Amino acid sequence: MKTEDVEKNKPKSLGQGLKTARELRNLSLREVEEATGISNAYLSQLENDKIKKPSPHFLHKLANLYGIGYELLMASAGYVQKKDADGPKTLAGAALFSQEKLTPEEEEGLADYLAFLRRKRK
Repeated sequence: MKTEDVEKNKPKSLGQGLKTARELRNLSLREVEEATGISNAYLSQLENDKIKKPSPHFLHKLANLYGIGYELLMASAGYVQKKDADGPKTLAGAALFSQEKLTPEEEEGLADYLAFLRRKRK
């Protein structure tokens, strides 16, 4: 895969990454609101990048719900600098490799997609 393809497909903002994480878990904005107490309107504005610096308290709630590292969300929001460590380096990576166990269908779909991307790269 070309570098420009990778750049084009990864979330370019915190909001896009949070939306991807939510969609990967098949959650509606209303379900996230019920689970976290964060209003549907605020979540929508966050996902649409109208809110650039969300409350760290809200980021903590979303990190817990989505199974994403809180520090990664804080770095994506610009509160802290990213650390070099093992594990996902981007919000998209965190969304895919969260602590939530994948279903067999999801594992198969990801494996098929990865094989497709690798064939396309060659």
